[in-house]
Amino acid sequence: LPASGTTVEQVESRGKHLEITFGDGVVLHTHMRMTGSWHLYRPGEDWQRPASQMRAVIEVADWVAVCFNAPVVETTRIGSTRRSPTAHLGPDLCRPDADLEECVRRMLGYPDPAALVGEVLLDQRVACGVGNVYRAEVLFAERVHPFVAVGTVDGSTARRLIETAARFLQANLHHAARITTTAGPGGLAVYGRTGEPCFACGGPIASRRLGAQQRVVFWCPACQPARP
Repeated sequence: LPASGTTVEQVESRGKHLEITFGDGVVLHTHMRMTGSWHLYRPGEDWQRPASQMRAVIEVADWVAVCFNAPVVETTRIGSTRRSPTAHLGPDLCRPDADLEECVRRMLGYPDPAALVGEVLLDQRVACGVGNVYRAEVLFAERVHPFVAVGTVDGSTARRLIETAARFLQANLHHAARITTTAGPGGLAVYGRTGEPCFACGGPIASRRLGAQQRVVFWCPACQPARP
């Protein structure tokens, strides 16, 4: 653990991973997955969640940072021979300096060409930051069917998917609402709209579970036709 009185030197996020580096060389790594979150409070302020859900607390003079319900909370040290838990991850699309060409390269060279593009977009080894909402919205924006094999995706399409994902993520960094379209109420084109009319063609939005985690993907069958 970091020593009392040491300073916080750096905080870096990659997708749902967060690494906090302290002045004494300790690095705190947390992974949020689907349940974790960090909260910021003033000293003495009531927490919004019960103390039983707390996994880590960092206190400085004016702030208290509390990590709740993160499935992964671990520490290491700078210079440790242990492999970094984020070493395998792709570039973070939330960052304006993200290496988009590297993300494209990873998608085009995906180890399993038969994997579905709707699954590959969620693979943080390709690019960090894309979750279930943006997966559906990006595929709709680029008119790509979620059940197309990634091995059939050409370079131009892969580049458009990555560029659109980066654009959507960076446009939504500073507000809670996730907005990818102004075509209709709610700010989303297909996500969560099963059976509702597509803003582009009027046809019904479809949905289906996809991947090992069986997360629901949404798409417009007319605007995103499956390849023969």
